[in-house]
Amino acid sequence: MNSKTIEELKKHLSLSENQREILVGLLLGDGHLETQNYGRTYRLKIEHCTQQKEYIIWLYERWSEWVHTPPQKKVQRIHDREYEKYFFNTLSHGAFRFYAHEFYRNHTKVVPRFIHRWLTPQAFAIWFMDDGSIKSQHHNARILNTQGFTKRDVRRLALMLQKNFGLETSLRKQREGYQIMIAGKSSQRLRSILDPYILPSMRYKLPREGNTLA
Repeated sequence: MNSKTIEELKKHLSLSENQREILVGLLLGDGHLETQNYGRTYRLKIEHCTQQKEYIIWLYERWSEWVHTPPQKKVQRIHDREYEKYFFNTLSHGAFRFYAHEFYRNHTKVVPRFIHRWLTPQAFAIWFMDDGSIKSQHHNARILNTQGFTKRDVRRLALMLQKNFGLETSLRKQREGYQIMIAGKSSQRLRSILDPYILPSMRYKLPREGNTLA
């Protein structure tokens, strides 16, 4: 596809409500916005390990009209170990500019002031699929790996989960920053919120049904 055709295609692109919800979840999680023209337009970059290929394909299907090249595999070397990953990038477009301004300050991700208005159950599920994890096999508490945000931003997210979704949360200090812990007593409420949106390959992250251990 030549550049003229791509530019013509961009004229007809606009973010659907569903894509906006997914985008919010991705930007709280592992998704990134990147500009190559000093902020006039941005592109969405999505990358996950090969074990999450189903998730990458699902995301690609939701963004396919925005993507020039389907998901590709690459090998990344970190400290003498190789990791296989799948990734795709959207076309650069001005529609992402608002979200870039809200989610980034000085090239660093931040939590937007109005995140409580934008985090729908589906957006929460996307964030959880990106950053959710199990505290241990012996607990039904769940973790959100928010270490990339400041303590103030993590606290804002934790309070939002309490107010918007009625979840009991606390901050958990780690060497790299702060995680959000969702208490075991909130596990069944968390499951009921996320269950309609979680992909089969990600369902291991959900709390066990009927179990409210801490």
